Amino acid sequence: MRILLITGPGGAGRTTVAAATALAAAGNGARVLLVSGAPADHLHALVGEVPGEPAPAAPGPAAGVRVARVDSGEEFREELVALQERGSALLGMVGARPLGAEELTELPGAEQFALLRALRRAAAAPGTDLVVVDLPPLPQAVAALALPAQLRRYLARLLPAERQAARALRPVLAQLAGVPMPAQWLYEAAARWDEELAAVQAVIEAGTTSLHVVAEPGPGADAALRTGLLGLALEQLPVAAIVANRMVPQGSPDPWLAGLAAQQEKYAAQWAGTGRPGSTAAGDVPVLPLGHLGRDPAGPDDLIRLAGAQGLVPRDPEDSRARCAWTVEDRLADDGVLVWVVPLPGARKCDLDLVRRGDELLLAAGPYRRIVPLPSVLRRCTVSGAALADGVLRIRFTPDPDLWPRRG
Repeated sequence: MRILLITGPGGAGRTTVAAATALAAAGNGARVLLVSGAPADHLHALVGEVPGEPAPAAPGPAAGVRVARVDSGEEFREELVALQERGSALLGMVGARPLGAEELTELPGAEQFALLRALRRAAAAPGTDLVVVDLPPLPQAVAALALPAQLRRYLARLLPAERQAARALRPVLAQLAGVPMPAQWLYEAAARWDEELAAVQAVIEAGTTSLHVVAEPGPGADAALRTGLLGLALEQLPVAAIVANRMVPQGSPDPWLAGLAAQQEKYAAQWAGTGRPGSTAAGDVPVLPLGHLGRDPAGPDDLIRLAGAQGLVPRDPEDSRARCAWTVEDRLADDGVLVWVVPLPGARKCDLDLVRRGDELLLAAGPYRRIVPLPSVLRRCTVSGAALADGVLRIRFTPDPDLWPRRG
């Protein structure tokens, strides 16, 4: 099974492109599941699916496409009601009054958790060749996709699994320390959360998962795209392609349309790496142009016409994963250093901040930050410098004489 994640700046047409991609893949014979949080009526109208009925088996634009809608509000209510039921005995003891489902309103962050649960369910969906996931706008998408790894790191630091071995000594430790020790149920809950998060993280980081970014070429989208691609690169989330949406045809006699078309071509070329040096936001990421229909797409026929032969169906994601891989270069023989190579396309020196803390590296890029463990070979080194050139950050590490193995 392949998974394609689709995001982009707000208003770029992510849902439309996701639906067009699903239909294009189904047209090639794939069994496709489209996952989105867009309104149900809009989704079903786009792909031509009738709610409550299976995808049509007969030839047609919607053949082979199923729709799964993410309803974060409903999932939040169901989860909280279930939690109250599991803790009903305790709530009764303290005289608490349970909340009814009808009076619950989802809290901030519920959308991200609902999306991640839907992603895990979709990855296990039987009879599916391709899952197309319509993600939130780019900043929220980066945060959601980074969430499982971040939360697992917090759990490992706050409730390390190895501490469970001392659970028999907790009463003694509590008396010695004068404070209560964490109860077993807390470790068990943390283990369950870690298992759930690990499953979602495995889906996001799988070699069969790729990502398309949708943007309408222009100065506003260029700034948002540069920042978003920087966040994706920092999280090592590979971008397989940029979809340049709503491209106006060239050669119009109307001066306004001709000017708009020229501007779009300029930014699309920069994103493809063919613009003037230093201006591209994406490096060597392929750019797929999608034409403007002159109106909003209204159904599957419009989407099929829109997709055309633009290659929206994802290819092998290994190339995009190779572009975002962090590698260690051995320059000990020549320069006496090891170099950690971190691709950060579109980054500027003013965007970056770098701090070594123990065996971890805190790396900030624009509004995004990530704490990553150092590769084992670099833990015996000290940071001796860093340089950014052509969208690649190179961090130099010098072996620590007290820790580096000595040659006999």
